[in-house]
Amino acid sequence: MESRTFQTQTEDDTIALGRQLGPELTGVVLLIGNLGAGKTTITKGIVEGRGVTSAEEVSSPTFTLIHQYGDADPVYHIDLYRLDEVREVETLGLDELFSSGFLVLLEWAERFPALLPQQRTEIRIDSRPDDSRQITVATLR
Repeated sequence: MESRTFQTQTEDDTIALGRQLGPELTGVVLLIGNLGAGKTTITKGIVEGRGVTSAEEVSSPTFTLIHQYGDADPVYHIDLYRLDEVREVETLGLDELFSSGFLVLLEWAERFPALLPQQRTEIRIDSRPDDSRQITVATLR
């Protein structure tokens, strides 16, 4: 497992880190962190860094479950927070998305480990008492 750790002080720093990471990310990426940690914030930067859409166009898919950004080389942003059972998640067609070759960003997917591919990237966001963030990017192969 290869991992790197970053510190961000502000929301803008987190978006900038996402812009930096966006072009290098591939496949399935888990976004792991507590509520309000910055999962959607880093997604804004990742999507913008890939040139798919602007950060302002990115929002949390908590209620819609899946957002698709872009057409030619889309990025899928999926939020499993509101789902409780594996059978609910299975209806989303994640296997198809995982095998599509497109970038798939998943929030709260660690709650369903049996459904996740072994080869993936995990971005872990830890909030600090001073409102900074420690962000660890680990590639699992």
